[in-house]
Amino acid sequence: MANGWAPDGAVQDQIDDTVTDGVMRARARLPTGEAGLHCLECGDDIPEARRLALPGARTCITCQSVLDRRPANFGFNRRGSKDSQLK
Repeated sequence: MANGWAPDGAVQDQIDDTVTDGVMRARARLPTGEAGLHCLECGDDIPEARRLALPGARTCITCQSVLDRRPANFGFNRRGSKDSQLK
C-alpha cells in the first residue's frame, strides 16, 4: 500500500535500487588486471592461490581485511526527511 502520492511498490523500488547501487559499488571496487606479486600495504608476498582466485589482487589477505573494516561513506540518502523533500 502506497502512502500519499507514491505509487504502489514505491518502497520496494527504493529497496531494490539501494541493493543494486551497493552491488555496483562493490563490483567497481574489485581489482582488475594482473595481480601483484607483493602486497602494496606491507610488502609481503601475495600467495599464488589468492592471485589466481582474485585477478588484480594488490594486497595480502591480512591487509585487505584491515582495509575492508574501514568505514565507507556512501553519500546518498533515499530516505530524506520531509523537510528536505519540500525544498
